[in-house]
Amino acid sequence: MLIHVINPNTSAAMTAGIGRAAERVAAPGTRIVAVNPADGPISIESHFDEAVAAVGVCEEILRGEAAGADAYVIACFGDPGLAAARELTKAPVLGIAQAAFQVAAMLATRFSVVTTLQRTVVIAEHLLAAYGYAHQCQRVRAAEIPVLELEDGAACSGILLAEARRARDEDGAGAIVLGCGGMADYAGTMGEALGIPVIDGVTAAVKLAEALVGLGLHTSKHGDYALPPAKPFAGRFQHLTRSA
Repeated sequence: MLIHVINPNTSAAMTAGIGRAAERVAAPGTRIVAVNPADGPISIESHFDEAVAAVGVCEEILRGEAAGADAYVIACFGDPGLAAARELTKAPVLGIAQAAFQVAAMLATRFSVVTTLQRTVVIAEHLLAAYGYAHQCQRVRAAEIPVLELEDGAACSGILLAEARRARDEDGAGAIVLGCGGMADYAGTMGEALGIPVIDGVTAAVKLAEALVGLGLHTSKHGDYALPPAKPFAGRFQHLTRSA
């Protein structure tokens, strides 16, 4: 089984870390290929960043199709380009936010999200509502750590743990969802310290992708996830032109 894990930002260091996290949980026989677009934002911390990054996500899906990928994981907590990516392939495509919410809901009746910056809180809240988990999420908390600073584990681990502890004690959360693909390395130690499940969306999405492929299930091509209509694209997007 070949799973392409797409980091939608252009940080090669973050892509490598995400790839290592995915490989740690991958089943024998599953091959992980971690990639990121060549063009786009170095980190994703706004609606604008997400809009630009979504094009790169779609380009990586098309490359994965040529390579014969069996499933895809979009490893940014805003799930940028998720619906568009699902249009482009029959293979399962999982966003790490949707995957993490689903896993948290199976493990606890109430959970909280610990994310990066305050300005991204509303993005997570919109996803919770869209995916149907707003009633189970107690609160989305911002640790006020820029995405790229997550690579400094010594500086960030204590901040994330303190915020997650407040979520457990003040929100009554039975599980914590980590709200950034760059937080993947923190889940294990935080779970041990807190005594409750701490869910990283990257690893959750990889295991769900394996399950969907193992079940022989695929993205529906009936309705709005059907292949996009063939049409010409102009200018710098000309390479995305699809013929009938």
